Amino acid sequence: MSLLDRRLLFTTGKGGVGKSTVTAALALVAASRGKRVLVCEVDTHERISVLLGARPVGTEIGRVADGVDAVVVRPQEAMRAYALLQLKYRAIYKAVFENRFVSRFLRFIPSLDELVMLGQILHWVRQARWDLVLVDAPATGHGITFLRVPQALIDTVPPGAMRSDAEWMQAILVDPRRTAVNLVCLPEELPVNETIELAAAVRGTLRMHPGKVFLNRAHETRFTPQELAALDRLLEPPVLDAAANAALAQEARAEMTRRYRARLRAEVGLPIVDIPFLAPKGDFGRPAVVEVAKVIAGGTP
Repeated sequence: MSLLDRRLLFTTGKGGVGKSTVTAALALVAASRGKRVLVCEVDTHERISVLLGARPVGTEIGRVADGVDAVVVRPQEAMRAYALLQLKYRAIYKAVFENRFVSRFLRFIPSLDELVMLGQILHWVRQARWDLVLVDAPATGHGITFLRVPQALIDTVPPGAMRSDAEWMQAILVDPRRTAVNLVCLPEELPVNETIELAAAVRGTLRMHPGKVFLNRAHETRFTPQELAALDRLLEPPVLDAAANAALAQEARAEMTRRYRARLRAEVGLPIVDIPFLAPKGDFGRPAVVEVAKVIAGGTP
């Protein structure tokens, strides 16, 4: 089954590895294939609209590219949407949820923020308005907690409205035909360690289907052994030492990429899409994301 044939894709990984960039690029790839796409950012500083060169959308769904809508999901707005779905009438919502005593009580319910935000996203998944919902999920540890909320409620909450909601949410999350979790990684020790642990948690703790590993900022070999030997000789005398050192540093990063790619392939066992290191002129914006999308399109049938 193709990755983009699903209805819901999460993107997670260690903070700073490029989750938002991969999510934005996946949105462009899906839209180029005729899909109507919604990108959700979870209670964070807005990045997707910036990466795609669009105006900020905030907590209201807005268009950020051809075929791509985006929104930032925050607890307060998600709680309001959830309550209105349950109560049906705005007057009752205002009387109950805008009461300061009730609001104070709600803050003490464990994982309520995560539940209503995830519920809002999954409500959009069930609508026919979009073919694909992409979620720029929280980083590793928080991401696991966020996705585990429905099962935790099923295990602890007695039968009722909240448990019923948790059950239909969990059914979507664990359905491999509808949902997958993509992992983003850098060819470095700590991100690779976290990715290996995260893949195990997705399969085990969450019982969800892992999608692909996107190995960001990958470097490839550019020199033959003979050329590398010649570069070593350029360091004595130091006429071209700056250029030679830069070339040798590139080769060292390429070796790290090969080593960590092999480790991910052996220990995670998922398809790996290499995203080459890009050094765009100016800010990392839409032109760079378009280049990443081209690479992903080639590795995502």
